[in-house]
Amino acid sequence: MVALIQRVREASVTAAGEVTGAIGPGLLILLGVHRTDTAAERDWLVRKCANLRIFPDEAGLMNRSVLDTGGQVLVVSQFTLYGNTAKGNRPSFVESAHPDVAEPLYQSFCSELGALLGQGVSTGVFGAMMDVRLLNDGPVTLWVERRAPA
Repeated sequence: MVALIQRVREASVTAAGEVTGAIGPGLLILLGVHRTDTAAERDWLVRKCANLRIFPDEAGLMNRSVLDTGGQVLVVSQFTLYGNTAKGNRPSFVESAHPDVAEPLYQSFCSELGALLGQGVSTGVFGAMMDVRLLNDGPVTLWVERRAPA
């Protein structure tokens, strides 16, 4: 499972012309589910996202997490994060989980993260074409990944 995490001043996602999620300061998480992922990878990534210290403290150092700041979170599913471009010019998505596997892990990731943060998590629409808007803060963007043991 991979999370492309962006510290944002604001972010929103629109599907079929309708805003499905919008946040103020916090994290935009683009979430990719690998074909071998399980609840173990989800649980690890939930804890990592909630506790990642990428927000400034009083001295301007990245010492605070979204949990510490009470910031908001927007999670958008993105199977293309596991696109393989090593061969040819068209990405291969064979490493991305099938929607039957990916959607429950995505939904439970959002639920578990919201429970840990003590607030709801905004989301996109799984499998839909979406427009994502963000105002990156910093910019701070991190790739965080945990794969199931082979």
